[in-house]
Amino acid sequence: MIRRFHRVTWLILFALASLTQAQTFRKVYSFCAEAGCTDGSTPYAGLLPTSSGLWGTTYLGGSNNGGTVFRVDEKGKLTTVYSFCSQSNCADGSGPYAGLLGSSSPYFYGTTELGGAEGVGTLFKVTIEGAITVFHSFGSGDGFSPYAGLVRAANKEFYGTTGGNEKGGPNISGTVFKTDADGRLTTLHQFCSEPNCSDGANPWGTLVEGEDGNFYGTTAAGGAHICKTRGPEKIGCGTVFKITPQGKLTTLYNFCSRGGLSCSDGVSPLAGLIEASDGSFYGTTSTGGTKAFGTIFRITATGKLTTVHSFQGTDGANPYGGLIQASDGYFYGTTTSGGANDRGAIFRLSSSGAVTRLYSFCSRANCADGSLPHAPLVQAADGVFYGTTSAGGENNSGTVFSLSMAGGTRR
Repeated sequence: MIRRFHRVTWLILFALASLTQAQTFRKVYSFCAEAGCTDGSTPYAGLLPTSSGLWGTTYLGGSNNGGTVFRVDEKGKLTTVYSFCSQSNCADGSGPYAGLLGSSSPYFYGTTELGGAEGVGTLFKVTIEGAITVFHSFGSGDGFSPYAGLVRAANKEFYGTTGGNEKGGPNISGTVFKTDADGRLTTLHQFCSEPNCSDGANPWGTLVEGEDGNFYGTTAAGGAHICKTRGPEKIGCGTVFKITPQGKLTTLYNFCSRGGLSCSDGVSPLAGLIEASDGSFYGTTSTGGTKAFGTIFRITATGKLTTVHSFQGTDGANPYGGLIQASDGYFYGTTTSGGANDRGAIFRLSSSGAVTRLYSFCSRANCADGSLPHAPLVQAADGVFYGTTSAGGENNSGTVFSLSMAGGTRR
């Protein structure tokens, strides 16, 4: 109840700021502006607004091409805070796919997909000055390749997922784990532990802690329905799940439960969920829907799923990132392709399910405005939205952009 009150209060406080702004898209920064891309390249993750600027990660680039932690101000001044793979054998991690988690402590917390003691990913914390500490290296049976970021629960512990990759082994399908800041990690659930992976496989999205104290998430594969085969392997269409803080997992929904060639309810959710002000959870699927371009869905804590929107291509296609509910009550997000130029779009969703395309990427020569956004948007205290694209920009290595809303026309 307290978190619901804080969310509603936040909506009221910033509603006027959003309504008084004009709709303006602006490229804030183009990566690989420095020789050797020491400033970073290819940001897949979203941003974290703080009093010291917007913080984020790049998957590649930096001094050792292992990715970076950076901060950038609204005027486009970027500081590379840390370059991964600075230690021998990339013991400090490599390839941060997810964004950062802020805290009341001096640290930002994050994950890397690769690197660490066994080369299959890390958990790290970094100070504003760039001092990094790896507090867990994955491997040896506790999972590998955490694509998602961390969430800090009400009990002060961190919860997250490992996504699995092609290296094989007992945890190829991913895990849910909890850990403290000293790296004492407990695996709560190993996916594909049920026959035919009916419990799901490959969780890529960040978990969300519901108001009921449980955690909710998605898996990109697994579940009761098979969507494709790869040799002898049968790959499921994905799931929505609930897991208690102690590790009891319940599959709430199996995608492609509505048959047909396109699976009208969606296929393969890559992003995590958000809990909205109406008490439901909202998310996206990367494919499926009436045109196989992906969907937006709403699901209750008991597993009742409603397909809110099927992307049509012109309004966007293949949403890899999740949604945010902004200060004006609307939902906002990005799609990795589709839009006017098939290089991604920014969209707005109303409570009635109407989607409006707000911006189409690659609208400027040579995609100088960016293309292929993978991450969700964030909204700063002044109501302005910020995000990243994984490609495009002056150097085709990705961008940071901003979008100010109210009263503009659709591009």
